[in-house]
Amino acid sequence: MTVTTIQIEKNLITVLKKAKEYPRQTYNELLQNMLKVYNNTKKRNHYDEFLHKIQQAKMKELWDNKADEDWENA
Repeated sequence: MTVTTIQIEKNLITVLKKAKEYPRQTYNELLQNMLKVYNNTKKRNHYDEFLHKIQQAKMKELWDNKADEDWENA
């Protein structure tokens, strides 16, 4: 395993300490878990955007039609 040193602001270290699931959890473990959650959320958001784009055309067809306009003016 190759290990490296990164520089982060001290206030971020405080936030990371509070985010630990247990006191002896390493920052490496914590960051790996955070990245898993982030990547899963990102995948879910892409899927939601995909569904939304697909639905837009159908919703436009359903909402923007002459029959609805006739009922509004009745």
